[in-house]
Amino acid sequence: MDPLNRALAPFGDDIWQAIEDTAVEAARAVLTARRFLPVEGPFGLGLTAIEAGSDDIAEVENPAEAVAILGAPLSVPMLWRGFGLSLRRLAAHREHGQPLDLAAVIDAASAMARLEERLIYHGDARAGLAGLLNAQGTLSVAGGDWSRIDQALKDVLAAVTALDDDGHSGPYALAAAPHLYNGLFRRYADSDLLQVDHLGRLCAAGIFKAAIPGAVIIDPRVGRLVVGQDLAAGFASLDGVHCRMFLSESLVLAIDDARAICRIVLEEA
Repeated sequence: MDPLNRALAPFGDDIWQAIEDTAVEAARAVLTARRFLPVEGPFGLGLTAIEAGSDDIAEVENPAEAVAILGAPLSVPMLWRGFGLSLRRLAAHREHGQPLDLAAVIDAASAMARLEERLIYHGDARAGLAGLLNAQGTLSVAGGDWSRIDQALKDVLAAVTALDDDGHSGPYALAAAPHLYNGLFRRYADSDLLQVDHLGRLCAAGIFKAAIPGAVIIDPRVGRLVVGQDLAAGFASLDGVHCRMFLSESLVLAIDDARAICRIVLEEA
């Protein structure tokens, strides 16, 4: 079985390679969590669920009775996004050497990456999946106004200290809302040192701009990303005008220790 249907496409391996390279580059520009969390896989399209956490023994009233051992399965969502490539543009590229317009690939890959980020940070209540920001048992500290030059460092120090006191010694990653992240590129008064460089000494696993409220400090040993099918492009059909294509992938965040997460809760967030 070839779920990507590549053999049916009206072009060869060179264009497939260009599509995949473009998709991966566009996705990397958006993805953050993959850059600090351990990644396992890919294990294949057939991975639809995984076991997470330790097995628990079901409570029974009579200790002489047999007991059930209950696992904690996690569904592995499949992400999908369709797009179209103009048949005329493909022909112009093959027949006349004109540049190949892959803007639709970039748009699709960016949408896929945004969805992956939402699943990792926010989870999906419909599937019973928790994210880094809403898992039960996470730590949190109250933050202040990051427009003040020293506040970000104070808040990150408080979060790192909370994690360290709880037995999570890092290295730590910091993910912050775009406006908070952008504000870290200010220099301290009478200094050439940028805030982001200063914080980088505390957050050795990286500092990332993510589509989240507030900020969060994470010890990467919080868990892992389990990948079924990594991002791949496939062929769907021809409609006489467009070559109908798609991108797909499957993955899930398996949280092993939610206390390896400390949210910095800001009033504005």
